[in-house]
Amino acid sequence: MTTLVIRDRISQTIDFPAEDRPAGSPDITVVVPCYCEAANVRPLVEALTRALAGRDWEVVFVDDNSPDGTIEAVREVARSNWRVRGISRIGRRGLSTAVIEGALSSSATYIAVMDGDLQHDETRLGIMLDALASGRCDIAIGSRHVEGGDNSGLANAWRHALSNGGITLAQMILPVRVGDPMSGFFALRRDLFVRTAPRLSGAGFKILMDLILSAPIKVRVEEIPCTFKPRLAGESKLDVLVMLQFLGLMLDKLFHGWLPIRFLVFAFVGLVGVIVNIAIMNVLRLSGVDFPIAQTGGTFVAMLVNFWLDNTLTYRDRRLKGTRLYGGLFLFLVVCSAGAWANIGIAQLFHDDGQTFDKASATGAVIGVVWNYAVSSTLIWRRK
Repeated sequence: MTTLVIRDRISQTIDFPAEDRPAGSPDITVVVPCYCEAANVRPLVEALTRALAGRDWEVVFVDDNSPDGTIEAVREVARSNWRVRGISRIGRRGLSTAVIEGALSSSATYIAVMDGDLQHDETRLGIMLDALASGRCDIAIGSRHVEGGDNSGLANAWRHALSNGGITLAQMILPVRVGDPMSGFFALRRDLFVRTAPRLSGAGFKILMDLILSAPIKVRVEEIPCTFKPRLAGESKLDVLVMLQFLGLMLDKLFHGWLPIRFLVFAFVGLVGVIVNIAIMNVLRLSGVDFPIAQTGGTFVAMLVNFWLDNTLTYRDRRLKGTRLYGGLFLFLVVCSAGAWANIGIAQLFHDDGQTFDKASATGAVIGVVWNYAVSSTLIWRRK
């Protein structure tokens, strides 16, 4: 038996039977965006091997620098399985951008997307791919919300409510009827993905709706009944922040990209800061504190709240952690102090001019929010 010798970057030599390693690209690339899914890598590869038996396929895991060693688990499997590839992203986060990078790394005819948590029913992949090959549709969706589908794998009633709420919102703006627009399990031709990619926002965790709304054609959709299985390892990423990002994506598409998602989220954070500022100021005023001191206290607390929300939500893909978190907070407080003093000064001017406490405080807070955004984007959470 002849062998093909492949030498990886760390000079480890692996032998594969030459006849088992075809030349050229496969017909199907399964893109798996993942974060902290080390325990699920090998079981997923084994499941795909069974589900796609007889087909020419590969799987690309796109890992966002998981602290649990997900990419090392991928590499371990890849050392003995040529169908497995991994992309390790450092300094970037987000499911949608991970899918985009994984899909654009492929030369296959078809792209399939699924989560790395083993909750998607991989046995439906063949039916989805056959639907595409037959020409019946442009996007085949593994759907939990058509006859034969099952959504019971969602962890609890809260996650069911989040998912169902997102579906209702998405169906209001989609140009085609889709029972499960929140699905992360779908397939399409790579050439359609490539044509659509420049139009994608790349934001959030629900790329299917972005694809449908951004495609250069009105896509034909076929939904394949799919069971959403319970998670066996790791933790679900579906939370209220994901849903807020999903809402931002919808607004971005409604405004045709003229209003960036990050600005929309930042505006929400700024509004929260204004409310916090006014609330703290009023509490201090009722305690007998002079207006300048009350406004100073409200401004400081609002800055802390804004920093936490910006780090958690607005700049989720650039989130500061560890020592960078404390350094970012320190820099945020130091640099934004100039905006805070402008906030206090303008609020005092409006108050002296006869405006109510609330109006004066809100005006000053708006000035502070504008400064906060400029600092946040250029100094604190700048893209490396």
